[in-house]
Amino acid sequence: MNIHTYEKAWLIAAMLLIVGFIATITYGSIGLGIAMVDDEGGSIDPNEVFDHEEFSDPGVQQVGEDEYEVYVRAQTFTFVPDPIEVPAGSEVTFHVTSPDVIHGFSVVGTNVNTMVIPGEISTMTVEFDEPGEYGLVCNEYCGPQHHEMSGQLIVTPEEDFDLTELSAEAPDEVATGEEIEVTATVTNGQLEDLDTTVTAEIGDVTLEEDVTVAGDSSEEVTFAVDSSDLGEGEHDWTVTVDDYEESGQVTVGTDEDDENDESDDTTDTEDDNE
Repeated sequence: MNIHTYEKAWLIAAMLLIVGFIATITYGSIGLGIAMVDDEGGSIDPNEVFDHEEFSDPGVQQVGEDEYEVYVRAQTFTFVPDPIEVPAGSEVTFHVTSPDVIHGFSVVGTNVNTMVIPGEISTMTVEFDEPGEYGLVCNEYCGPQHHEMSGQLIVTPEEDFDLTELSAEAPDEVATGEEIEVTATVTNGQLEDLDTTVTAEIGDVTLEEDVTVAGDSSEEVTFAVDSSDLGEGEHDWTVTVDDYEESGQVTVGTDEDDENDESDDTTDTEDDNE
């Protein structure tokens, strides 16, 4: 069969277009390292989301070398946590659910895009090779403030990423002569050990202690200062670990002040009885 030259050209162009469409679809669904949403996420009682082990305090967890899981709660009208921070060069699996109404969870610039249905856990995996910032949007109408429901996903350089948490406790008031104890708890959410220094400033006294926090564990450090060295009055305290900081204030009083307070309480009681 004799085919005209123009017909051959159109046939070749049509075949190239088809191949181009197939390549584009393949790259969009596989080439970016993104898996499609499946039904393996499981289910959850919407009334128990806030009591769930993972969704009551959602966040990022390291589960393997360069592998992380992120638990996200989509609720009117916010994403929790926000922002979400993960390291570059990692494989990230998102687990998303809702305690109230249907929401959407879309990472702008990727094809991570799913409906979030109360009672179901949407699961999807993506690889982030380079640092950058992505917007999170809800693309399912969820109420009058739907248009304000947004968040941020930050992909940080691997060397700058950590999962360190710091908390600190200290008394609000102590008597002169008593020790002021500030207890810091350092939590390491990554699998590798964390070597760091905990610094405490209590009044004008500075104390330091080097600690090693094993992977996926916590360490407590207690700093003590004799309140007599600081004197009566209010004194600020601060605990720092790397870029994390907790602070508060303690008041140093006297036994005489306590006795006066007790005397005032007794007088007030006598007046009430009269």
